[in-house]
Amino acid sequence: MSKGKVLVGLSGGVDSSVTALLLKEQGYEVHALFMKNWDDDDGSPYCSAKEDFMDAVFVSDQLKIPLEQISFSKEYKESVFSYFISELETGNTPNPDILCNKEIKFKEFYNYAMSNNYDFIATGHYAITDNQSLYKGIDNSKDQSYFLHAIDKEVLQKTIFPLGELKKESVRQIAKENKLITSNKKDSTGICFIGERPFPEFVGNYLSGQQGNIINENDDVIGIHQGLVFYTLGQRQGLGIGGVKGSPDLPWYVAKKNLKTNELLCVQGNDHPLLFSRELSTKNLFKLEDSLPTSFEGTAKVRYRQEDQDCEINVEDNALNIKFHKPQRSVTPGQSVVIYKNDKCLGGGEICTIN
Repeated sequence: MSKGKVLVGLSGGVDSSVTALLLKEQGYEVHALFMKNWDDDDGSPYCSAKEDFMDAVFVSDQLKIPLEQISFSKEYKESVFSYFISELETGNTPNPDILCNKEIKFKEFYNYAMSNNYDFIATGHYAITDNQSLYKGIDNSKDQSYFLHAIDKEVLQKTIFPLGELKKESVRQIAKENKLITSNKKDSTGICFIGERPFPEFVGNYLSGQQGNIINENDDVIGIHQGLVFYTLGQRQGLGIGGVKGSPDLPWYVAKKNLKTNELLCVQGNDHPLLFSRELSTKNLFKLEDSLPTSFEGTAKVRYRQEDQDCEINVEDNALNIKFHKPQRSVTPGQSVVIYKNDKCLGGGEICTIN
């Protein structure tokens, strides 16, 4: 007897392939949907959507499950990409993958599934849900709860994450044992619509950067930047700074962007004090739990691969104020901070101010 009808987001990668396989083995009636979220209008060779779709076709044939393709490109550009560009213009560094999960993979995809009489949706994310709360996946190196903190908690009631209890090497092994065509496929990296191309090259198609001075902590001009939109806090590569008279032979890092003066402040050394901060506040608070204490001790991370950091968490109506026990490097406005209590993901918000 079927456990229910589930629609799997089949991306053409090994994780979603194994997700579909496991659900079929567990007794679900499995259907698959390939979501096309980006139309590369310039015909760029960086776009791999066609290759990914063909891999999804092969996997669905191997597993003998129906596959549909649908384009959410219009919705993606309206709700994700437009926000990405507007945040860059303000000097922030947005995270479109988090917004994509919230607005596309766990909204448009979910709505499509529910309107077509599916009981559940499923994806290849490394996370765990009891259909009420969200928890970290057991593979610390792959846990993706950070990217899922902003989805609607009601969606969790209808979402299955089959890979949450597995480690990546086990997923690869399952794919190989079942001769899935994606078993050795390289994991996708970077922002989906940028692909492997350089960030400034892509952003330059949509925003024009205004050149300005690069200064050091003494306000000495040490170079010229190509536009603040092309840089992020903590950045080392692509600064074009070298041979500054009287400076030690250490790498330079972006410490601050000043939109009013159009200046980029850079400092030397990975451990420079100006690269660190202890406190932050957020906007756009997303809560995965109905009630949170107004103040409590927990952990947080300000980037995906960061280890959890001990902190004091203060919750306001639509914001978080967080004080870390230890200074944090390159906390970046526009990025997200995600909060935890042990392995439970409580939610998060977009970083707006740092101290």
